[in-house]
Amino acid sequence: MKLVSAKDMLEKAKAGHYAVGQFNINNLEWTKAILLTAQEMNSPVILGVSEGAGKYMAGYKTVVGMVNGMLECLNITVPVALHLDHGSYEGALACIEAGFSSIMFDGSHYPIAENIEKTKELVRMTREKGLSLEAEVGSIGGEEDGVVGMGECADPEECKMIADLGVTMLAAGIGNIHGKYPENWAGLSFETLAAVQEKTGKMPLVLHGGTGIPEDMIKKAIDLGVSKINVNTECQLSFAAATRKYIEEGKDLQGKGFDPRKLLAPGYEAIKATVKEKMELFGSVGKA
Repeated sequence: MKLVSAKDMLEKAKAGHYAVGQFNINNLEWTKAILLTAQEMNSPVILGVSEGAGKYMAGYKTVVGMVNGMLECLNITVPVALHLDHGSYEGALACIEAGFSSIMFDGSHYPIAENIEKTKELVRMTREKGLSLEAEVGSIGGEEDGVVGMGECADPEECKMIADLGVTMLAAGIGNIHGKYPENWAGLSFETLAAVQEKTGKMPLVLHGGTGIPEDMIKKAIDLGVSKINVNTECQLSFAAATRKYIEEGKDLQGKGFDPRKLLAPGYEAIKATVKEKMELFGSVGKA
């Protein structure tokens, strides 16, 4: 199975009132765990790559090579999109050239006129190559590769302006944040989400910062038009907890427990369990 655009899987999700998970990858273990879980669950999946993670994994071409190799060698038959997460304009161009099948251009920090201008150009380029394109309006809170946002709510009129440019999907800030949610978090603004949905119609909407949002809020967001939900921190936390437990129990000192294939195995299994749980919550199981 070759990499696919996220367009068809998200349009089906929107029509079917479920969401496709975007699970960010950070290394080989992350990628393999997510792909095999998607195959086991018969679920479409989006592999997210931040610019920082792309650099960490030795460049976008390295990431594309690893993912394409796994699709073939692991006999992955479910739809898989490889997606740049919170990309700069320059990062978007680099990922298009490297062979990604989906791009996010985060122009939310630009004045709306400049965001529109750059998005228009990327709409043209991604359409020529059959790639999907995600745009963002309203900063997502928390920290993502050093960019800190306060969790603004998007202007529904600005969302319509960006949606009308022909992007595939739209990330609208509705009070969501990246990373762990603070105790005083006010929750998602469903009023904003409903207003954005009304203005953008059938366009799939994206919820960033999926870690830590209560299940009832996730389900309500899906009912209001969210078709793609991003998860990263939760996989990182489960991976770290499982790895810590393995070392604290001294298993790395038993036999060849120090072998990285053994050392990283509990974290790998923890990621699989987290991804399975999220796919079930999002309703994408059996939808490939």
